Amino acid sequence: MKVLVVTSTPNKEGLTAACGESARQGVVDGNSRARVINLNESRIERCATCNNGWGSCLSEHSCVLKDDFEELRGVFQAAEAYAWITPVYFGQPSEAFKAFFDRLRRCESTRPNKSESILAGKPVVAIAAAGGSGNGAVQCLSEMERLVKQLGAESFDYVAITQKTREYQLETIHDALSAMCTRREEKAKAQEKRSMPLSARRKSRPRRGRKRRPKEAAARS
Repeated sequence: MKVLVVTSTPNKEGLTAACGESARQGVVDGNSRARVINLNESRIERCATCNNGWGSCLSEHSCVLKDDFEELRGVFQAAEAYAWITPVYFGQPSEAFKAFFDRLRRCESTRPNKSESILAGKPVVAIAAAGGSGNGAVQCLSEMERLVKQLGAESFDYVAITQKTREYQLETIHDALSAMCTRREEKAKAQEKRSMPLSARRKSRPRRGRKRRPKEAAARS
């Protein structure tokens, strides 16, 4: 399973970065592959609201701005699950987070069928890291939940973390990602087994020892 861990902070030593590392380790411990990207390290312009408010994002589901957006979009498409992690600023996700997801939402949520979205049905663990006062984390998660639904993704868990809850919530993040990976793999195996012919399913069952009949057992004794 390929999991994309998305952070969006300039502080490589802060709470958001620690959440990213816990998420990455949870993916690894869930026997899956993790890729970590930091949106702050990419060049992402804010939406230009082309023409009268809509441009090629509505008609062609692509963005005309020339920056790192389309490359990142390809990375999102290749992933099978996600961890979205943002610091909380004024009760909202970071500016880098909003700049990317505002444009992604315009391109993907405007498709006639939500199942055509590159995130359709893929599980997400959303994490809001309030490193200052600790306020606004729940409000930020509400914004992230709206994004999950609009993009057609599947919500797996929502985690609010502050400096006061850092120690045990980092473990929660690790366990959430590990559980998401494990659940996904078990679900895939179950679906694969259901698609097998009945004869193949019978062969995959463990063989049981033949029970002796009472007369046969008495004769042998």
